[in-house]
Amino acid sequence: MDFSLSPELAELQARVRTFVAEQIVPYETDPRYGAHGPSEDLRGELIALARSAGLLTPHAPRELGGLGLGHLAKAVVFEEAGYSSLGPTALNIHAPDEGNIHLLEAVASPSQKQRWLRPLVQGRVRSCFCMTEPPPGAGADPSMLLTTAVRDGDDYVIDGTKWLITGAQGAGFAIIMARMEDGSASMFLADMDRPGIRVARTMDALDSCFTGGHGVVRFEGLRVPASDILGEPGQGFRYAQVRLAPARLTHCMRWLGQARRAHDEALAHARQRQAFGRPLGEHQGVGFMLADNDMDLWSARLHIWHTAWLLDRGERCNFESSRAKVVCSEAQWRVVDRCVQILGGQGVTGEKVVARIFADMRAFRIYDGPSEVHRFSMGRKILAGRADASLRQRGD
Repeated sequence: MDFSLSPELAELQARVRTFVAEQIVPYETDPRYGAHGPSEDLRGELIALARSAGLLTPHAPRELGGLGLGHLAKAVVFEEAGYSSLGPTALNIHAPDEGNIHLLEAVASPSQKQRWLRPLVQGRVRSCFCMTEPPPGAGADPSMLLTTAVRDGDDYVIDGTKWLITGAQGAGFAIIMARMEDGSASMFLADMDRPGIRVARTMDALDSCFTGGHGVVRFEGLRVPASDILGEPGQGFRYAQVRLAPARLTHCMRWLGQARRAHDEALAHARQRQAFGRPLGEHQGVGFMLADNDMDLWSARLHIWHTAWLLDRGERCNFESSRAKVVCSEAQWRVVDRCVQILGGQGVTGEKVVARIFADMRAFRIYDGPSEVHRFSMGRKILAGRADASLRQRGD
């Protein structure tokens, strides 16, 4: 495995780093950045900046206006974008749109790509992914899906409730998972302004980095033409894995940028702040925390790059993406938690960006599968001898 950056990727990394530092970070104190994420007006302004810089939707295919980045290149660019909580919004690589773009590119028909994928890549609309349901419906266990799709002539009629739907408020369209009459699941595409779709409310949450927040969405007699099924009928659970395995990894990439930002803030404080006659960082307790941060950041980055390398080779990486998601979410959380401690009183106030990163990142250990669910899945695969494609190929 050669993780050295090509001259082209190194140049792109530098461009994104400069763009985020000079044009995006100043927006972090913009009053349009509220409790439920950046406003649509602010999002549009950020998107325009990235478009002008030639950095909009870099993971999308070139024929749609993206840069066609592979997974390892995404790891580099997404980390740099994640250095600001608004960077992923600006580059149009935030959740859930980034994962939806990947899914639509892989599964959608040509007409569906023209209708829904192209404007999503161009940043003209947002989307949401409607899978999670309130109890007793689907959460970490998608087999508990309760939302139904019943065939009626040329349409399907969808009924059910979804919640924790990121970006629902203000989204242009939704990808909806629903159970078919035979017990299988399908995905459906529907514009959010159709009769039968209602965003009941926006949920208050710890995080504030996702445009549109997290909503409760109700489907009440929603009629969707059979032509708007995404991919093949009955393949919803398989398509969920097509989407979720890479999406887990891109979360790790973006949050690595936020963890690095928090570390940089804490490091600057440790160098400047005096305590007991010397800089704070020269005290062993603080120096050890900085060292632990460095090790956790590198561990997370290596897990991301290794899994991205496998994906670029065409491997099925469900096991590896679960491992990366657990390792990265927990390592990056430890980094940010230590940074709050190093910053002391400033770390728990709005005086420093670290407090916002701390609140935003806590949910990372839960969404796209809690750490415990991934450990459970990994444990079963390890016992069955089905773990780690990379080791299997080497014969270890």
